[in-house]
Amino acid sequence: MADFIRKLNSNNPPESSIPKLEEEHEDIRSYRSKKSHEYHTQEYASFNSGNGTVVPEYIEHDVTVLDWIKKVFANPLKMIVDYFISLFPIAKWILHYNLTWLYGDVVAGITVGVVLVPQSMSYAQLASLDAQFGLYSSFVGVFIYSFFATSKDVSIGPVAVMSAQVAKVIAHVDAKVGDKYAPEVIATFLSLICGGIAAGIGILRLGFILEFISIPAVLGFMTGSAFNIAAGQVPALMGYNKLVNTRDPTYLVIINDLKNLKHSTVDAAFGLVPLFILYFWKYSMDYAQKRFPKQKLWFFYIQQLRNAIVIIVATAISWGVVHPKLKAWKGDPAKFKAPISTLGHVPKGLKNVGVMTIPEGIIDAMASEIPVSTVILLLEHISISKSFGRINDYKVIPDQEVIAIGVTNLIGTFFNAYPATGSFSRSALKAKCGVRTPVAGIFTGAVVLLALYALTSTFYYIPKATLSAIIIHAVSDLIANYKVTWNLWTVSPIDCGIFVINVIITVFASIEDGVYFAVCASVAVLLFRIAKPRGHFLGRIQVAEVVNPVIDHLESDAYSIKPEGEVSNSSNDEIEINQVISNNSTDGNKYKVKDVIKGVQGTTSTQTLLKSNPKIKFHTRWVPLTKQNINSHINVQPPPPGVIVFKPLESFTYPNASTQIDKVSDEAKRLTRRGKPYSTTNAGSRPWNDPGPLRWRLPFGKEKFADKGGEVAEEDTRPYLRIVHFDFSTVSNIDATSIQALVDLRKALNNYADREVEFHFSGILSPWIRRGLLSGGFGTYEGLVSESTYVNIAADHDVELGLDSEYYAAVSTNTPYFHLDIPDY
Repeated sequence: MADFIRKLNSNNPPESSIPKLEEEHEDIRSYRSKKSHEYHTQEYASFNSGNGTVVPEYIEHDVTVLDWIKKVFANPLKMIVDYFISLFPIAKWILHYNLTWLYGDVVAGITVGVVLVPQSMSYAQLASLDAQFGLYSSFVGVFIYSFFATSKDVSIGPVAVMSAQVAKVIAHVDAKVGDKYAPEVIATFLSLICGGIAAGIGILRLGFILEFISIPAVLGFMTGSAFNIAAGQVPALMGYNKLVNTRDPTYLVIINDLKNLKHSTVDAAFGLVPLFILYFWKYSMDYAQKRFPKQKLWFFYIQQLRNAIVIIVATAISWGVVHPKLKAWKGDPAKFKAPISTLGHVPKGLKNVGVMTIPEGIIDAMASEIPVSTVILLLEHISISKSFGRINDYKVIPDQEVIAIGVTNLIGTFFNAYPATGSFSRSALKAKCGVRTPVAGIFTGAVVLLALYALTSTFYYIPKATLSAIIIHAVSDLIANYKVTWNLWTVSPIDCGIFVINVIITVFASIEDGVYFAVCASVAVLLFRIAKPRGHFLGRIQVAEVVNPVIDHLESDAYSIKPEGEVSNSSNDEIEINQVISNNSTDGNKYKVKDVIKGVQGTTSTQTLLKSNPKIKFHTRWVPLTKQNINSHINVQPPPPGVIVFKPLESFTYPNASTQIDKVSDEAKRLTRRGKPYSTTNAGSRPWNDPGPLRWRLPFGKEKFADKGGEVAEEDTRPYLRIVHFDFSTVSNIDATSIQALVDLRKALNNYADREVEFHFSGILSPWIRRGLLSGGFGTYEGLVSESTYVNIAADHDVELGLDSEYYAAVSTNTPYFHLDIPDY
């Protein structure tokens, strides 16, 4: 301590302050040694801040690992019970079920079921499977999901993107091992693996990892996949399905589609005409809903019947063409070749269900496709469920949704189902139909089961081209329009770039590559933003609040702001603003406000303002010296000489701590001078990394500097570094690396300033950040003497209303370098 005081004395502090500061230092050290650091709110200690103000002592309890353990495991039995109850969300609301909810669920469930039956058969065709497997996946998905769901709107079942991925997995396995495994076996085993992984992620509560994939990445993947699927359905739509390899990249599929148009068959009539009718029906009903709002509900339900009606009409026409020839066929019915491609025989009921047997070696054949299949399964479902939860004002729990999708697919393996996930189009339909609870899925499943048992004989005549038309019509809703792209550009150009690149990769490479890019791009952008943090050096302005001011637009297009009650001579619009910002300048003590409409500047005297409205009070606020997001005409005053205030805008952890520390170090050396300046006569006394300006001697013995135009060196008049302040109000986390970086910065700046530089912190909201800083030697008097102690006090009533109030120390008084807000210094 004596050595430090001698060093302090060598820098010429006030002599009278040294014994006082040393005494205060010993007092604080004694306070920190008090047993258990309890709250001493009733005990008053005299902290003399120079003006005789007495502040009641308050010592904050330092958080410990034991405190965290007690908080997390306060009631382990209750935690276990709550966990198991959370696995079945239906238990929380099923006993409240009523007739009103039942009506909404029946209407929504049946409507979705009518749409789901033709869609599921179409998607089974897309997945290279027979139609019945799409129906199996449909009814199992909606049944099981009802018991585990936290979303009332999501409809589980076959979807276009996942069906395309199943077809890709089947093709991959066939290319690797031949036709060793049946397509439905491969698809069902994929459901088992993906469902097991999803259930494991949900049970372990690891669903947060899906949050690392951003919305632009999902949009790009979905849009590219929709292009891929639509292009792949054109050959079946036009009747030359065998002439185009739909597993090629999308751009090649499109080229081959165009090359083979000349080979179109009569199937094109059953594809193009239904496709035109579907779009015409949709847009005409949209127009009718706007044109006749009173009949909006009727037009809405008529619109949702378009898939079913088109399938029925196309099947009836197909029956009239195919059935007479099939009836006249004398050979084996299985060898009958119809004049148009139809769906063929669909087994009645649940013929193909049962416990699956896992074929030997199948997991090795599909191992490389499992990660991307799992990502697609979860990504689409979570994004849809969270979106509808936000729109319809209810909370979706991602971990439970992951469990729901996992359990649904695991149980689906007993019914030879292939992977099912949330459908955007059917979920939107379900929401518009006024669904009330997840029970609506049971009614949807009942419709599918009814079709399986009562309508399979008619499924034989469904034209495949019509099913392709339904697929193209459905996936077109997944393609993001130009408005989405423009909105992404206006919000974040980086996100727009990710979206566009993702679409290009999906179209010109594959869906798998698009998925991997979506994941990698999202994580890369996140890590880049963490590793390249933003931060501001702060300065001071004076801010007051004016309620309901009148914006005075003068003839010169300038304007001034007048408080309520002071009338302007010009015609104005009265609006409400929240703050008037003072420029804190010395020229007339004026404040300025930028006209956000015309961008023109006007001024008025603050003295006039305060005389007309004495309730207005100006307070010091700290804002970026760069004047970001404030009026550029404001004169932001820098901190006092020798004081630097820095505000990190990201977490302060190992990826970015060094970058932020370097910013502070560079700024300190730019604004302040060394405590012991280098010799101006001995160049060898300077370090190699700071050699100073290039110089040579003049004939008369004076030194000239080559990089200063030959001028003689000027004396450094910059102040000495005294205080470094970190505003941690936006810092949510620190770690050992960042604390060590702060310790290293303190040592480096102490050496640079040749004195003990004070490190202050404000806005600390986490007790763990406080604990970490204390462990690094920050916040207390340990090893440091200060001339001034800044203590924030707080009142328990609104003193501006004239109410008598008690006041307390806002933060712990034994950590004088931790503040609630930035001191004025």
